[in-house]
Amino acid sequence: MAVTTLKRKLKRKRQGQTARVIKIKQLCAKPVIKNVDVEALKASFAK
Repeated sequence: MAVTTLKRKLKRKRQGQTARVIKIKQLCAKPVIKNVDVEALKASFAK
């Protein structure tokens, strides 16, 4: 008895797996911390 691979089903399953991994990576990603001059920001709001 030969075993057949369901290629379409496997492709859909892999798409779901990769989408899940990408979503987890996006949730875990941290934004780049930039040096921000707090005093300059406060001064701009005072105007």
